[in-house]
Amino acid sequence: MERFTDRTALITGGTSGIGLAAARRLLDEGAYVAITGRDDARLAAAVERLGAADGRVLAVRADAGVPAELDALMRRVADWRGGLDTVFANAGTGVFKPGAELTAEDVDHVLDVNFKGVFFTVQKALPLLRDGGSVVLNASWTLHRGLSVASVYAASKAAVHNLARTLGADLAPRGIRVNSVSPGYIDTPMYREANPDPATEPAVAAEVPLGRLGRSEEVAAVVAFLASDDAAYVTGQDLIVDGGLVGSVPAQGA
Repeated sequence: MERFTDRTALITGGTSGIGLAAARRLLDEGAYVAITGRDDARLAAAVERLGAADGRVLAVRADAGVPAELDALMRRVADWRGGLDTVFANAGTGVFKPGAELTAEDVDHVLDVNFKGVFFTVQKALPLLRDGGSVVLNASWTLHRGLSVASVYAASKAAVHNLARTLGADLAPRGIRVNSVSPGYIDTPMYREANPDPATEPAVAAEVPLGRLGRSEEVAAVVAFLASDDAAYVTGQDLIVDGGLVGSVPAQGA
């Protein structure tokens, strides 16, 4: 399939994990893709992994939590391709502690990136986003189910999905669809940072009816669906990609 031939996508947080996998998927389907990250070396490594010899990748150092850097990002994208067809607001962060241990700095950091960063990414992309385009926001399974060490993280992701609803209504007159995707336990660098002990993986996988962690590519496939014309009548929705974690109980003895 080449559902994105000659279309242009922006993916924030595109140097690893779900963002990098989404970039790979959209490139494979014909898109031009701009990716962002906060580290030049990781950006260069991502471009190399994506194999951008044909000039279809633009890598821009930008912190989604800094509005001025998002302004500079949009100028780079405008100079490169003139406009956008898809935005995947993927950049995110997490602080996982009991609520009593969270500091004001922890809360500010999570909200600056996960909520304000997502909102301003979309807002600042709007002058470039073509009518009939699509926006996908990266939320989380934790907005659907309580997790004791994720109070502010989960609240920020609930706000992200609410943006999918409200911005979906706001932008509908332009034919722009806005949806969110809620990954479950996905084997990404962020997951490994939060769960550094490999011995915990069997217990985590046992919570999932499908019996394993998800792969970034599996989330990327859903992002591509929501961004494509195959989802032309889908807006304001959250699509959970979690192996059944939220909605089902694993079979006993599985």
